[in-house]
Amino acid sequence: MAKRLFVGSLPYDVTQEELQEMFAAVGTVESATLITDKFSGRSKGFGFVEMSSDEEADKAVKELNGKDVKGRNIVVNEARPREERPAR
Repeated sequence: MAKRLFVGSLPYDVTQEELQEMFAAVGTVESATLITDKFSGRSKGFGFVEMSSDEEADKAVKELNGKDVKGRNIVVNEARPREERPAR
């Protein structure tokens, strides 16, 4: 079963392709999503990566958490379930 990871403290100029390549070096990436501002289209500095297995996800956390990417130490950990927000 795939495990979803949160990736934070990303440099704002990292692309979705670079994010996917970074994690592909550790294991099989099911999906990589960079979160962007809906008005400017600019990265918000975090994203989510879904690895194909729990073992690969655990390996990605061990190897990539705290890694220097373009001068910033990224944060990689297991993503929490999405919380429902009240309607506006």
